[in-house]
Amino acid sequence: MASTFARAISVTVENANAALLGATTVGRGPIADMSVDGDTLVVTSYGDHKVVILDANSLAVTGGVAAREPSFVVVANDHAHVGVASANYDAVAVIDVRTSAVIASYPLSFNVTAMAASPDGKRVYAGRTGDGGIDVSVIDTTADRVGTIYLAKGEDANIDALRVDASGRRLYAAVSDARSSRLIVVDLETGRVNRSLEVGDAIRGLEIGLDSTAYVLTSDLNDRGVVHAIDLVANRIVASVPVATAPTQLALSVDGTRAYVVDYDHVVVLNTETLTVVDTVAVGVRPSCVAVGVDRLYVADCAGGVTSYSVPAPAPMFAPVAAANSFAALEIRELEPAGV
Repeated sequence: MASTFARAISVTVENANAALLGATTVGRGPIADMSVDGDTLVVTSYGDHKVVILDANSLAVTGGVAAREPSFVVVANDHAHVGVASANYDAVAVIDVRTSAVIASYPLSFNVTAMAASPDGKRVYAGRTGDGGIDVSVIDTTADRVGTIYLAKGEDANIDALRVDASGRRLYAAVSDARSSRLIVVDLETGRVNRSLEVGDAIRGLEIGLDSTAYVLTSDLNDRGVVHAIDLVANRIVASVPVATAPTQLALSVDGTRAYVVDYDHVVVLNTETLTVVDTVAVGVRPSCVAVGVDRLYVADCAGGVTSYSVPAPAPMFAPVAAANSFAALEIRELEPAGV
């Protein structure tokens, strides 16, 4: 893996609520995705075919793994689950972030388009688009088993985002096709679709708040970027607010009071209580994705850089309760660790 170089801090913050902490460069070209858990930040450098592990506080590189076309990543319980590709099949690779060792690889038939983890980190969900439909692979990390939840048929259907609620009992899938988009709710105790809600434009991001509210980011050439607030109990859209020009991602603060929207050349900060834009963060380079820690915002860009900002820490949260299921076994192993 190539050495990490200190990145010139050519960034601006147009509001004092987000204080610049540091910046570094981890690769060449756009960062595909990143995920933070505690003191660990994991970044996927798609063009460089590597996964980089950083100290979330200092942005110092602590490890890394060579991987073919790493895309989506979720980190939980000292393990990074990464969507990767190979000549024969796609897979979800599992990396021990303390040792940079690849400890498992779950081959999948179709390409991964979205990932999420349960609140306790014991289950990882990978959305897949295949021939004639979409489904979700459910990886039981404790039992080392994999199951499948079938969502919908359709040649052009795609899973844009996945999220699990705080109880671990419901999975939310943002699904788009050539005609429209919708939010699908899956009961994880039965593995069946519970209900769905028509949204409209193509979905770019999805987050679940703490008060039975979902936030869905859509984008269209005419309507541009819009955040929709959805009442999950009533299963209806209660508000929609324009926020961006060409958005690509949505992330929520730990306490759910701020939504971060990646737009073409900046990050928009939305107050979820008033649905008003309260901050704008620019990093000097086009942003590609964001990750949110307890009191930090991480912005990755299209030049391989990662920048960190301090944001207000949330009030204490309750501990979620996990649901239990069993799944069919599947053989594993792929990838090899690489030094930094």
